[in-house]
Amino acid sequence: MADISAKMVKELRDKSGAGFMECKKALAAAGGDFAAAEIALRKRGISVAQKKKGRSANEGLIGSYIHAGSKLGVLVEVNCESDFVARTDDFQSLVHDIAIHIAAADPQYVKREDVPRENVEKERHIQRERALGEGKPERVIDKIVDGRMGKFYEEIVLVDQPFVKDPSSSVGDRITAAIAKLGENIAVGRFIRFKVGENDS
Repeated sequence: MADISAKMVKELRDKSGAGFMECKKALAAAGGDFAAAEIALRKRGISVAQKKKGRSANEGLIGSYIHAGSKLGVLVEVNCESDFVARTDDFQSLVHDIAIHIAAADPQYVKREDVPRENVEKERHIQRERALGEGKPERVIDKIVDGRMGKFYEEIVLVDQPFVKDPSSSVGDRITAAIAKLGENIAVGRFIRFKVGENDS
């Protein structure tokens, strides 16, 4: 059996946010392989997070971000289950990062379900006609359209967008990781982005 040092456990704990004993068990099960232990913890964290996503989240914070020059600003409400978690550095950091992301990426909606049905149907029709115009076989059209709709959502839906601080993961992935680490359901409630010279009229 591999020798699991306290330093290895601490390093994995710092990187994953999992508890000391969980990290020790993961390293032991992986025979001391740090990368394998990290993957195992991430998989477990994601499954834990999925179970928590249905729970009510009525606490949280309203975060703000004003870009240099004060021409662009964001307000975002991020919800969790308890005031205790809302006051943690990890949660506050998440809220701040999401506000910065909204300022940079200009999403239009929080989640896919928020996109008006007529907008989705119009885009699906455009992408279907485009694929047919490219001479794609009928049997693969739906699959091509689904793939292109994924890109459509990435452009306008907050949780689908590549996270500005780490484009290898999405904002949704960042939230899922926070759920796994903090042990509570977390969700973006709403946001508004202000830019000088722009209005809804």
